[in-house]
Amino acid sequence: MAEATRQQQSTLFIGGLDHQVTTQTLHDAFIPFGEIVDISLPKPELPSNKSPHRGFGYIEFSLAQDAREALDNMDQAELYGRVIKVNQAKPQKDAGEGLGSRTAIWEQEGYATKYNVNQGDAIEEGDGDGGEQPNGNDPMQGLEGPDEAGPRMQ
Repeated sequence: MAEATRQQQSTLFIGGLDHQVTTQTLHDAFIPFGEIVDISLPKPELPSNKSPHRGFGYIEFSLAQDAREALDNMDQAELYGRVIKVNQAKPQKDAGEGLGSRTAIWEQEGYATKYNVNQGDAIEEGDGDGGEQPNGNDPMQGLEGPDEAGPRMQ
């Protein structure tokens, strides 16, 4: 099993944290389920006096089995008067990938192979005639006949 996959399976996302929660608090709450490798509480983008973190955190266990046990027991548990949500952590996206990226989806690496797009299938930039589709079908074909709108009376 790849190291990244093992790490992802042994890492939990903990959401809904009160601003009083610290790494030590999370360590104390989750240590009964197994050895903890790392705990992180991401800092807010704009520093403020109210909260030292963004209301969520990540806990990495040494074993994926321990992470599953913690997930089963701690999801919907109460911590500092707030119900926390515990889920399997998802892999971090690259800044240039997916929603919110600054690169068009069709220009991202791997798009062409994933969706079987060939370079010849793409519409040339600056073509501008707005005519036929890349596959050769005219979307207006078959609409030349009727002079009146609506259903045909027979």
